[in-house]
Amino acid sequence: MRYILLLLLTGLIGIAQAQSKTTEDLHKKNDEALALFFYNNTLRMLNQNDDKNFDALIENIEKMKFLMIDKNKFGATDYKALVGSYKKEAFEEIMSSRYNGKNFDVFLKEEKGKTRGMIVTVNDSTNLFVLDIVGSIALDKITQFFSTLDESSEIGKKIKDFTSNNDEDSKKNEDSGKDED
Repeated sequence: MRYILLLLLTGLIGIAQAQSKTTEDLHKKNDEALALFFYNNTLRMLNQNDDKNFDALIENIEKMKFLMIDKNKFGATDYKALVGSYKKEAFEEIMSSRYNGKNFDVFLKEEKGKTRGMIVTVNDSTNLFVLDIVGSIALDKITQFFSTLDESSEIGKKIKDFTSNNDEDSKKNEDSGKDED
């Protein structure tokens, strides 16, 4: 009985430590950010066309936290501090690339030669996206994965709704500022 309790406790501690503390802190500081959580089985449900390539793409993902932060509230200095925090957590910068007007930065955390975690940050002119992944995606497939998430009917709708709401809020703030002049 003690052995079973010890195994359960060990498993729960492992689950609690799985996501990056930096990502959790980022989410707390940006409480208006869009946050979505996925497990491998929920990612499979996104595969509405039964695409074998997508299944292969997500096969090594245990879970993922997706954050989208309005860049009006998150500047270049904030981004440098974010990268520094990931590096303090033993994430190593592996790759930077540009695709369809977005900058992708990839950070890996490895233990005993196996990838345990992956952080993908995606910057465009208006938003910062953070994909905090327990597990991994093939490096040459990251842009494909992000595009699939963006184009997925359910996730894409949430992202578009979030960005359009932020655009409306920005316009309201601009209009209210004009009235004060």
